[in-house]
Amino acid sequence: MKKRYAVIGLGRFGFHLTKSLYEKGHEVLAIDMSKDVVYKLKDFSTQAVVANATDRETLEALNVQDVDVAIVGLGSPLDHSILVTLHLREMGIKEIIVKAITEEHGKILQMLGASEVIYPEKDMALKLATSLSTPNVMDHLPLMPGFSIVELAIPNSFVGKTIKDLQLRNNYGVQIIAIKELIPERITSMPTPDFVMKDSDTLVIMGSDESLGEISEIT
Repeated sequence: MKKRYAVIGLGRFGFHLTKSLYEKGHEVLAIDMSKDVVYKLKDFSTQAVVANATDRETLEALNVQDVDVAIVGLGSPLDHSILVTLHLREMGIKEIIVKAITEEHGKILQMLGASEVIYPEKDMALKLATSLSTPNVMDHLPLMPGFSIVELAIPNSFVGKTIKDLQLRNNYGVQIIAIKELIPERITSMPTPDFVMKDSDTLVIMGSDESLGEISEIT
């Protein structure tokens, strides 16, 4: 469903987010103080504006209050993102996603009413650490502390066996929620117990981080 977004702060995070949302067909209002950055996004946003987002009257003049989701990607100084978040909450925007620099910064943003606080640098570091320490894991999505969903390349010992043969749920406490097949190219959600693994398949598994770590070490 097409949504209206406001992205405030067009550093690397905000820049690529704006471009991606626009390319997916959404309306995106992009706001930053830098003329150069705004100019680069003029063809990759619905409206790109040079403006001081810490001024509430400016935000209201740009009709930011009419968007479905506001994303604040401002970095330093930290008080800028804090002030913008306060303005957005007072303007009645229901979904406000804010980039935090530190844990303390994130706590303040949550207290001010941010719907979600994200840590892009921290999340990227954790993802890289996971890929380096568990090379079989192709992607990693944390669900809550201690639990995740991962994409796992099929270990050689799984090839030719069925889900029933492997007994992953009984032996490791993990659940296969989908299998990405390369030949033929398709995704099988909640595969049946008689599904036979191929070496070109990718498992999408949900479970505790400890159990997923054990699975990722299988060869």
